[in-house]
Amino acid sequence: MEPKIGITKKELESSINCLTTVLANEMLLYTKTRKFHWNVSGNSFMELHKLFESQYTALEQEIDEIAERISKLGGNAIGTMKEFIDNSILKENLKTVDQREMLHELLTDHETVLKQLRDFVKTVEETQDYGTTDFLTALIQKHEEQSWMLRKYIDQK
Repeated sequence: MEPKIGITKKELESSINCLTTVLANEMLLYTKTRKFHWNVSGNSFMELHKLFESQYTALEQEIDEIAERISKLGGNAIGTMKEFIDNSILKENLKTVDQREMLHELLTDHETVLKQLRDFVKTVEETQDYGTTDFLTALIQKHEEQSWMLRKYIDQK
């Protein structure tokens, strides 16, 4: 059943399209963070192992909330790896990298997601979908925090 929440079908589709890309980005970032958690080694192993675990755990919760937001707007969340890859602006990590490269790659991905989220906020604001605007703004704050943590860790080296 189509939601009757004061937003046109076209506007709902616009929000759902933005959220689908956000979902895909979060899944790729989750997968990459989990991979780095599994494969980190070196002097700061335990610290980074725990950092990556806290970050992928937060991403896992965000992923579920995004999929539910899509459903609330009358859409269907994508759910295959092919769909995530096809809809994401992020790229998979297909090689083994050291700690420093892991940190830099995750930071770059969070910053890339942040830039796109800011653009999506502008797009969704135009549709008067204030619920999704607030939702995306909250995601921005979460990615800013994750970026800050990664940046501070990189600055220590």
